[in-house]
Amino acid sequence: MTTAQHVLRAEDLQRFVGTVAEPPRVARYGVSEAMIRNWAEALDDRNPVYVDETAALENGRSGIIAPPAMVSTWVMSGYRRWREVQRARAEGVVEATPYAELLSLLDQAGYTSVVATQMEQEYERELTVGTQVSCHITIDSVAGPKKTGLGEGFFLVLGKRYVDAEQNTIATEKFTLLRFRPKEDS
Repeated sequence: MTTAQHVLRAEDLQRFVGTVAEPPRVARYGVSEAMIRNWAEALDDRNPVYVDETAALENGRSGIIAPPAMVSTWVMSGYRRWREVQRARAEGVVEATPYAELLSLLDQAGYTSVVATQMEQEYERELTVGTQVSCHITIDSVAGPKKTGLGEGFFLVLGKRYVDAEQNTIATEKFTLLRFRPKEDS
């Protein structure tokens, strides 16, 4: 453990549980046919309701729909934003959100590596072209420290609710990630 690291206990992090992680993430663009086609092609998904208007109509849809698992892609902030956040974190700047504060505490204690460990989604309705997606995120649980094959770490569970412009639920998600200290080489 370096001198910059300090001992972090699960009880130190429980104050974040049940909080709104950050302001809602709002998609930069509405659901679009072009992005759906790119996704379907990249994954070699040949379901015609994703790329063929006639097939979608013949299958009871109002038009082309997005693959359900694509719901999270609409609210991703993009690489420029990611770089800005990483630069700020490297300079010790912490955004004024519970999630950023939680991640900062984990960083300070040396839990700087991350891996997604589980994701469960439930879909309420299909995503149609033109839908504007937003995501509301809560911090549902923090558990640890736990020893794992990757190193000691904390498991964070984020609850996500994807909604349309009228706040109607599109999908819900439980996303679990592990923030860990990599094992030191022997």
